[in-house]
Order: sequence, then structure tokens, then C-alpha cells
Amino acid sequence: MRLLVAECQVDYAGRLTAHLPMARRLIIMKADGSISVHADDRAYKPLNWMTAPCWMTEQPILDEDDEPTGEQLWVVENKNKDQLRIIIGEVLLDEEIELGEDPGLEKDGVEEHLQELLAEHITELGEGYTLIRREYPTALGPVDILCKDADGTTVAVEIKRVGGIDGVEQLTRYLEMLNRDPLLAPVRGIFAAQTIKPQARTLAEDRNIDCVVLDYDALRGIESDELRLFSAQQ
Repeated sequence: MRLLVAECQVDYAGRLTAHLPMARRLIIMKADGSISVHADDRAYKPLNWMTAPCWMTEQPILDEDDEPTGEQLWVVENKNKDQLRIIIGEVLLDEEIELGEDPGLEKDGVEEHLQELLAEHITELGEGYTLIRREYPTALGPVDILCKDADGTTVAVEIKRVGGIDGVEQLTRYLEMLNRDPLLAPVRGIFAAQTIKPQARTLAEDRNIDCVVLDYDALRGIESDELRLFSAQQ
């Protein structure tokens, strides 16, 4: 991540246009290429931004005699040809920091309770399923649920409240690790969540990971005395 505090002017050209006159601001550039411009207010919301995938070029600004003015022009462009053009003046801070891989958010109470309920009633995933254990340890972190299906195949289950691409990527890493263990392999995956985003579903299906939508209230027995689990295919 690169953090820059500088005098800057920002212009956005694309589906809409926006202009920020020269002022002192914070510019954040992340490893994925995204960039955002912040003022010293408005909490977390940036004044302007460009999300990944995007690409940036830097070039000096020249005066009439082709001499450098000391300012830089940053041009950030995405695949739609939208442009974020930033003129950088006086720089007060320019620092690059390696954050490393983020472990992700800790599970909230709903996710933890879903895990407990599903582990207790593992046959809701299908007849013949048996639990191996919750929070199965790996070198990358614990797998929410490890179980076996009716055919004796090992199944790794990742549980989220809202299932996004990050969750699918997390389960993919777990599966790669688990399949190295000859005592467990082959291991297949189930991505379970109350809501699964379309992009996450597409990625999961591409990687042969089953998607399951969980009804939290039904699992808790609020709507029915029987536990219900709805497949994402329904």
C-alpha cells in the first residue's frame, strides 16, 4: 500500500465528470491497483476513487520551455477507459507499507451460531453425512466444518453470513491444503451462507464447489420445528 499526502488537483472523466481543485489531501493506492482520494473529514468515504482493475502512469508536468515544474501528472484508467487525472504538487508524505495477506474478518455471532447448528445437525447437508469436527486446523487457519458425505468423501464446509468472492477464495485455499493430506484426499468443498452473491456463485461453480443457502431462522427453529436447509440450486 502506498500513502501519499500532497497538494493535488483531481479530475474524473468517464460516465460522469468531477473536479477537485488543488488542495491538501490523502491519496491511497492499494496493491490491487485501486486508488482513492480523501479529505480530512467525511469519515471513510473518499472524495473520488477508481476501483480495480485499473492502471496508472506517472509523468512530469513541463512548462512552456519544456522544463519540469516539479509537479506530476498521474493518469489512472480502467478497462472502460474512464480516467482519474491527478496533478500532484507539494508532497508532504510518500510512504509504501507492506500489509501482508489479510486474514479476513472474524466471524460474527450469526456465523458462529450457524456453524454450531450445522455441525449439530450435519445430515441437513444430506443423508449419510457425518461430522469429523468443527474448526478443523490447517496451516492456513481453521476450516469451519470438516465432514464426510454418504460416499465417504471428505467435505470442507466454509460458512459465511454473506457469501462473497473472498469466501470462495478462502475455501479454495483450504481445499488445496487439505488435498495434500493423503488421509483426507480427495476433499471437496461446500460454500454455505445466508446469501451468496452472484459473482461468488459463479466462481464457486467454476471450481466445482457446491453452494448452499442457509435459512438461519429455520435452523434455529423459529419458523418451523424442523430444521431446513435450502440448496442454492432451488
